[in-house]
Amino acid sequence: MTAPLGEELARLAALHGVATSYRPAPDRTVTASPAAVTRALAALGVDADTPQAVRAALDVRERELAARLLPPTVVSWSGGPCDALAALPGGTRLRVETERGEVRDTAEGLPGGVHRLTATTPDGRTARVHLVVAPPRLPTPPHRSYGILVQLYSLLSRRSWGMGDLGDLGELADWAGRVLGAGFVQVNPLHAAVPGAPTDPSPYRPSSRRFPDPVHLRVEEVPEYAYVEDRAAAERGARLREAVLEKGELIDRDAVWEAKRQALELVAAVPLGPGRRAAYCDFLADQGQALEDHATWCALAEVHGARWSHWPEELRDPRSAGTARARRELMDRVDFHSRLAWLTDTQLTAAQRTAREAGMGIGIVHDLAVGVHPSGADAWAQQEYFAAGMSVGAPPDAFNARGQDWGLPPWRPDRLAESGYAPYRRLLRGLFRYAGALRIDHVMGLFRLWWVPQGEAPTEGTYVRYDAEAMLAVLVLEASRAGAVVIGEDLGTVEPGVREALRARGVLGTSVLWFERDWDGDGRPLPPQRWRADCLATATTHDLPSTAARLTGEHVELRDRLGLLTRPLEEERAEAAADTAEWLALLTRLGLLSGSAGGGDPSSEEAEIQALHRFLLRTPARMIGVWLPDGVGDRRPQNLPGTWDQYPNWRLPIADGRGRPMPLEDLAAAPRLHTLFDVLREAARD
Repeated sequence: MTAPLGEELARLAALHGVATSYRPAPDRTVTASPAAVTRALAALGVDADTPQAVRAALDVRERELAARLLPPTVVSWSGGPCDALAALPGGTRLRVETERGEVRDTAEGLPGGVHRLTATTPDGRTARVHLVVAPPRLPTPPHRSYGILVQLYSLLSRRSWGMGDLGDLGELADWAGRVLGAGFVQVNPLHAAVPGAPTDPSPYRPSSRRFPDPVHLRVEEVPEYAYVEDRAAAERGARLREAVLEKGELIDRDAVWEAKRQALELVAAVPLGPGRRAAYCDFLADQGQALEDHATWCALAEVHGARWSHWPEELRDPRSAGTARARRELMDRVDFHSRLAWLTDTQLTAAQRTAREAGMGIGIVHDLAVGVHPSGADAWAQQEYFAAGMSVGAPPDAFNARGQDWGLPPWRPDRLAESGYAPYRRLLRGLFRYAGALRIDHVMGLFRLWWVPQGEAPTEGTYVRYDAEAMLAVLVLEASRAGAVVIGEDLGTVEPGVREALRARGVLGTSVLWFERDWDGDGRPLPPQRWRADCLATATTHDLPSTAARLTGEHVELRDRLGLLTRPLEEERAEAAADTAEWLALLTRLGLLSGSAGGGDPSSEEAEIQALHRFLLRTPARMIGVWLPDGVGDRRPQNLPGTWDQYPNWRLPIADGRGRPMPLEDLAAAPRLHTLFDVLREAARD
């Protein structure tokens, strides 16, 4: 039993956006423990350890809010009223300094941007805050489209060095746009990873979300590589490729990076030509302090290891004199890592340009992870913005009775607001440089996050709220400037009102076929006309079984072999079979399961996969995504939640139904994949 919260602690928590309870179901409320609330407040700089401290902190907060004219960041949706400004006393004078340095005496008619606003009341009180002016909503995608979902590392070609790279991404986009009529290619997060032995292969626990990982570089496409005579690294890369494609070995990210690092060290020794030098200098100037911090962390990690909390004390502060001295001493390495960021950025930009030139209306859809590794570059460089001693996760639910701890430090909402959301803006602006669309993992985190105190079970956490209006305004502003689409991953338990708020601002949701049931009615599969339009609709994702595995029940067998089932095998099999049978019955009633496009057996797995995608095109969804492994019958999930070393998460190449790896060249020639997209083209025309 959880001890009851005192009234004063509950009031103090509410004033700081810390929840004292949550509702895992409409008919159930769970009270947070006093310890969880107290720890969350401590991470926000509020002492609530004793009743006396709670009363003192409550008095300070109430007086602070009573005296405050405006919150640290104010939002104005273009063309609409700003409630915070409207509530100011009559006669209040406004002064706005825009992003471009213009000065105005009104907040009306301002261009989009994050401006500085000063409000002065007749009695002399003054507030100086950030003013975010954003369009009221994002534009919808240019037209309805279908596209490909793929984990880039799994997409090897006969040119890549043991894992898929940005050259493969450009080639896939070029071919899919021109031959398949695809409108987009969605990839996993390409954020920089934390180096290690071995490196954490998950793309969702990065060192930095701000900068991409150079392991994705196509080394041969770096212009200076043509002047490198030593090809030993390339030969090693070729052996790594053959090990995966010919011998069936797992993708070895560390070995791939070692081969590429050796080659890129030689590349870095080749002088840049005048034009290339000027472009590099422009990149350095544009990225500024953020890039310098990232490259400095990379250089220091080579010397002291990746866990910056174990570095010499003076190096743990990115602004210390010791760090400045170390940066000067390691300037060659800082420049090396800065150049890698530039090279990766140029190849990412080239991939998006290739996609658009191939006729894609959207192009590359990049993925934004929900957070960063506590030992990584962002956590070091932006320490003041992260909540110390806390980790992001999820409370217990019907699918995970123990809750989840993702090991990612959360941003402090108070520090974000005080800065005008500066790190969030820089993050989005960096990603939108080369993205036609952005998928935001766990988009509910724009509203609230489950904070778990370090050392405690996930059940001992509580929600902490963010200013969702400000987070959305910054997102809409930056996406609009880039002309990009935004997709929110809103699967699972979603707080009431969140999907509606996202839809109102033009953020698309995510709908996965197997989860789309009439949960408020009879629980049966939701007919296509009742699906929402503002979404990306798919049959599966990287965290779920492939469609072939689900149709055949192989996903249950896999979980049984790994000891992950919580019920008897026969019971799990029966439930999975009943679920699949309900969907196939609906497809039959709709006339969608009538044989493969080639006139084959309507009961075949291939015909059923085609029918499921015909169904997706019957929905009003604006975007339809095809999991690329589904196009060749791959049975294996790329990631199996709940496993660590029991299953090769994030290390599998795309393979056919018999588990034989398929390089990009074979995928592009696969009759089964072409037949599936013929079905999509035909259904789209209909």
